[in-house]
Amino acid sequence: MAAKIPATVITGFLGAGKTTLVQHLLANANGKRIALIVNEFGDLGIDGDLVKGCGIEGCEDDDVLELSNGCICCTVADEFIPAMEKLLQRDTPPDHIVIETSGLALPQPLVRAFNWPEIRNRVTVDGVVTVVDSEAMARGQFAHDEAAIDAQRSDDDMLDHETPLSELFEDQLACADMIILNKLDLLAAGQAETLETKLRGGTRAGVHFVHAEMGRVSPQTLLGLGIGAEDDLGSRHEVHHHHHDHDDEDDHHHDHDHGHDEFETFQVTLPPVTDVAAFTETVAQAIRDNAILRLKGFAEVNGKPMRLVIQAVGPRVDAYFDRPLTESEKGKTSLVVIGESGLDRERILAALAG
Repeated sequence: MAAKIPATVITGFLGAGKTTLVQHLLANANGKRIALIVNEFGDLGIDGDLVKGCGIEGCEDDDVLELSNGCICCTVADEFIPAMEKLLQRDTPPDHIVIETSGLALPQPLVRAFNWPEIRNRVTVDGVVTVVDSEAMARGQFAHDEAAIDAQRSDDDMLDHETPLSELFEDQLACADMIILNKLDLLAAGQAETLETKLRGGTRAGVHFVHAEMGRVSPQTLLGLGIGAEDDLGSRHEVHHHHHDHDDEDDHHHDHDHGHDEFETFQVTLPPVTDVAAFTETVAQAIRDNAILRLKGFAEVNGKPMRLVIQAVGPRVDAYFDRPLTESEKGKTSLVVIGESGLDRERILAALAG
């Protein structure tokens, strides 16, 4: 029997730097044939386009599959399994498969999917990698342990109670084989070690911590863990208990995490941007005023041939030019807004429109 193709699951909360990590991985693959499955929570395939547009030699569009019809852990039967079969049926299968989950995805149901009959004899979970926004965590955002929440209570009222976001983060830590503390360049001396100590309380024994800046982690570190996570589900404790395993394959499509009703996402289309600095401030103000968790997208800037990428999580808004605009991208700004349920869409649209 041929050796199973290894697959790496990359998870992590909104804005942690998963796409940047994947871009660095593909740019340094040194001939390894890596296929990428990107799960985009929303109607606009932003992360997939970022990877396809990065200009990496050897990274063809056909090597990137996007799952854009919902969170990957809730669309296993309809999207994930067919995508995996498509990759496995190639005349020249990939050497390695990388799965970048949505920031809202629970990793455990995805790992369980590798035991489905269609793929279990042909692919294995090499490892689950959780990317952490160290700068945000150092400020107490999305912290899972009570001590961190208490330490930040005076500065951040959001962390004064248990939330679905903190439970989601705990699940991502509990399932991880490797935890990447990203954005260390934004921390003060000693903060990384303090953060790692705090996070170890929510991880399994033997989990590796890797310190990184701008997602720069070598493929030799990231790939080849050889864990076989699908055979080790018992130790990957779930805080969420909405998922249920089914012995009957016909029941798999009922396996949904109803906790995701806590989130909603919608798309906004606006005219091209005139002033980048003014627009990023408008975005930042809209986030502050409307409890938006994540905002990301593309824009044309008047007089510029390059596409502007907008990435925002919490109070941070990053904007940078990545590649020339395509014809379909010209003449507009396309954004995806993600937040907890109950967002005032009309108010947010008005705020973003200025």
